[in-house]
Amino acid sequence: MTRRIAVVGATGSIGSGALQIIAQHPGRFRASVLAAHRNVEALAVLCTRHRPVLAIIADKTLEAALARRLAAAGVRCEVAGGAEAIAQAVASGACDDVIAASSGIAGIAPALAAARAGKRLLLANTESMVTAGVLLRQALIQGGGQLIPLDGRQHAIFRCLSSCRPVQADGLTLTLVGSGGVFRGCSRAQLMTAGPEHIGPSPPYPGKALDRVNAASLMDLGLGLIQAHHLFAVPADRLRVMLQADGQVRGIVERPGSEAPIQIGQLDPRQSVGAALAWPERIDQAQSPPEPLQATPAAFEKPDVKTFRCPSLALQALRAGGDAGTILNAANEVAVTAFLAGSLPFLSIADLIEQALMELPPQPVVDIQTLSERDRTAREAVRRVLRNAC
Repeated sequence: MTRRIAVVGATGSIGSGALQIIAQHPGRFRASVLAAHRNVEALAVLCTRHRPVLAIIADKTLEAALARRLAAAGVRCEVAGGAEAIAQAVASGACDDVIAASSGIAGIAPALAAARAGKRLLLANTESMVTAGVLLRQALIQGGGQLIPLDGRQHAIFRCLSSCRPVQADGLTLTLVGSGGVFRGCSRAQLMTAGPEHIGPSPPYPGKALDRVNAASLMDLGLGLIQAHHLFAVPADRLRVMLQADGQVRGIVERPGSEAPIQIGQLDPRQSVGAALAWPERIDQAQSPPEPLQATPAAFEKPDVKTFRCPSLALQALRAGGDAGTILNAANEVAVTAFLAGSLPFLSIADLIEQALMELPPQPVVDIQTLSERDRTAREAVRRVLRNAC
């Protein structure tokens, strides 16, 4: 049976990569719904190539422009605009699986709609798990669907755990392993003068700069811990972080009664998308579950948690519960933006996050609207601190 795939965030790197795999297997997959944020031209090109039954542009003011573009290209499909149209489409009978690849808080609504409708949700949106993990878990229980992470590290862990038992905590300890970024091994004194020029040349996409700074501050591992908690139900006291210089190992799973920990490598984005599309079967793009890797204990090192405080702050937010993950994520993004602009020292990123967590105690996670409001509140609180510091 051909599985109908809705791709939300179709014009991004993950969405376009997924569409390439879908096109290579026309007997197994069909791109039935394509949605993008504002890029009418790129979405129209994809629709011309993949011929979906429905094309949606999130900015409703661009719906007419998309319709004209598709008509001129001879593409016959339904056209819609607005965030609500995307949520309705992913929950409808137009698709079986949903690739949620749009970024930011705006990507949470379609992920929740798909989960409540019992769809198989292939999730690339990090914010969905960090800020709305509780809502997503509730939606999955309500709808009876399945969530498959597309993040390379989390997907490799998912496949490893799924190959030996259902994905649940059962006393396992999970360690996320990172390379440590460009500041690995630097002392606090050395980082006093670290600036955006030390992160590397400006990447072509703004989100890549955020990723680089998160890797340097170890916030990538911190956010990964929160994701892992919601994905695999591992409690905060059994989540760890370690560093490895060559980045060969990306995760370590220790199971009760197991003779040795399982060391897990990472799939690249294309492999994880192909693996998720085919799950639990395989296609040629889908790499089999990562084989256990061999690394001596000396190959790993504990991070300097007094200097690189972001993983500890993430665990603090996780233990606090409620919407603390939203506050953490929002504060980090504003702080990183200020660092990249040259207006905030590198070490002050963690200070600002900690201040936001203290100033805004966690509140219960109720719905997307309250999360969005708390996200805005946290961002404004951090910006206010930055303004007052000038």
